Amino acid sequence: MNENLWAPWRLKYVEKAGSSGNIFLDLPAQNDDRKNFILVRGETAFVLLNAFPYTSGHLMVAPYRQTNEFHLMSDQELLEINQLLAKSVRWLKQAYNPDGFNVGLNIGSAAGAGIPIHLHWHVVPRWSGDTNFMTTIGEVRVMPATLEESYDKLMEIIRNDP
Repeated sequence: MNENLWAPWRLKYVEKAGSSGNIFLDLPAQNDDRKNFILVRGETAFVLLNAFPYTSGHLMVAPYRQTNEFHLMSDQELLEINQLLAKSVRWLKQAYNPDGFNVGLNIGSAAGAGIPIHLHWHVVPRWSGDTNFMTTIGEVRVMPATLEESYDKLMEIIRNDP
């Protein structure tokens, strides 16, 4: 029996793990939304696909302004982020028909924040039974859609959203 589970897409994550950049500042500044999987740009915050998702459609919502202090966010930022979170759930329901969602914010490295210098919220669609041996034992996720396919599917829904 072969005991290797290949996940070559993870190499990008491993290589970036030690970088000092901040994707929440760097990606919006590049003005290449499709390449960077940015779905929506608001006045103070934006929505993008997670490039290293837990499930298909895993989104993140982040302010443009770098902060790691929740209490220092402006009312405008907090309002827009919550509006974008609500819309993200609506869009993901239309795109993937999940059974539920994990929506959360990790503050600080000890809480699991992969980028602890910049607050960002995760919106993860979930399905009954989506956690199986591959995730729990093999530490591997099976993704049924590429990031590009997810981006296109969500952009079609967002464009037609009232």
